[in-house]
Formats: sequence, structure tokens, C-alpha cells
Amino acid sequence: MSWPEMIAVFAAGVFAGGINTIVGSGTLVTFPILLFLGFPALTANVSNNIGLVAGGITGSYGYRKELTGQSATLRRMIPLSFVGSVIGASLLLVLPADAFKAIVPVLIAIALVLVLIGPRLQKRAADRAEGEAAPSWHRWAIAVGVFVAGVYGGYFGAAQGVLLMGILSALSSEPLQRLNGYKNVLSLIVNFVAAVLFILFARDHITWLIVLFIGLGSFLGGIIGAKVGRRIPPNALRALIITIGVVAIVKLIWFS
Repeated sequence: MSWPEMIAVFAAGVFAGGINTIVGSGTLVTFPILLFLGFPALTANVSNNIGLVAGGITGSYGYRKELTGQSATLRRMIPLSFVGSVIGASLLLVLPADAFKAIVPVLIAIALVLVLIGPRLQKRAADRAEGEAAPSWHRWAIAVGVFVAGVYGGYFGAAQGVLLMGILSALSSEPLQRLNGYKNVLSLIVNFVAAVLFILFARDHITWLIVLFIGLGSFLGGIIGAKVGRRIPPNALRALIITIGVVAIVKLIWFS
């Protein structure tokens, strides 16, 4: 990569780290940029996933206050994310690269739908009286949702945070900021597990310069997102994510 390209990847990493901490969907920023720079889809996905782990660490740490006293809940959900990520990352490694290229536009489209409907689901949770007991089946539905999000995140990762927030906010009566803390931790677990598998079994698809600059950028972005991200108008972020996602779909289908 040239220096302008490295700066672009770093900047995308900062933005993605911040977006992931606030709402999720950071991959919809970094992944298209890597495609525009000419990297194969599989290489872009694998390298991007590893780099974004750094942002997950700082973003999760930034929400430590919201997670105080929630260790029991996290202990129930983390194994589901772990197993789901192993399955999703394994599917990525087993399926042929052509399959990934065909599936990714569909996954991005699904992610964009989730970005659009996420606020409605979050509003529904916010309108529910705080402390109101949720139906007993919600706990099982959350478990299934966390597992499915883990599979999805291990395979691709774009908007897994939005997917998690949609599931959690629709089924849980917990405060939204606490749910966002859960989302950050679970997304970190998924990305970390997938990253370990990719390093062990997919080294040929890793470009370490991408990992380095996305990692540095997302590390900084996670800090920024946890501190000042709530001041950014959500609709502005959502519009930008959707625009970038649509461009990525066009790039994958017509210009790859």
C-alpha cells in the first residue's frame, strides 16, 4: 500500500472503531474501502476482522461503568457468542472464496435493513416501563439471537452490533446504554475468536499492513466512540452507513 492508502485505511479504522462502539456496522466503512483499494473480498474481510479487535477492546472498556454488576448476565451470553463465532469463521474457511463473494452482498443488504429498523426496535424497548418483567420466553429468544449473531459475526461481521442491539433491545427491559455495553463485549468476543481462527488457518488471506492500520485506527476510534460518540446525531451516522453499504454492494456485484 502507498502512504495515502495507509492513511485512508487508518482513517477508516478510526471511524469504524467509533461507529462499532456507538451503534455497530463499522465493517460497512472499512470493508468497502479495502475493496476500492483493490484487495480481494476474502482478504479484506479476514484482515479487517483482525484489525477491528483492537477497537472492540477500547470500546468495551469505555462501557465498563454500564457493565458493573452484570457479570452473571455476561457469563450466560459469552459462551453463545464464542460457539457461534467458531461456527461462522469455520464456514468462511470451508466455503469457497466464490461463495463468499456471492453471499457478502446479501449479508450487507441484510445489515442495511437492520440499520434501518434498529431505531424502531430500540424505541420499543425504551417505551417499555423500566423494570417491567419481560416474558419468560424472552430469555431463550435472547440466547438464540446471541448465538445466531455470533455465527453471522464470525462469517462476516458487518452490522453484527446492530443485529445484537436489535435483538437485545426488542427482548430485554434493561437500559439501552447497558445493552450497548453487552453488545460491545459480545462483538469483541466474536471478532477475537474469529481472528484467532483466521491467524491459525487463513494466513494466506491476511495482509498485515491492513491489520496494523485498521488496528491502530480502531483502537483510537473505540476510545473516541465511548467518550464522545453519543453526541454524534444517530441519523447522520445511519445515513452514512447506508450510503457506504449500498456502494459496497454495487462494487461487489458490478465491478469485481
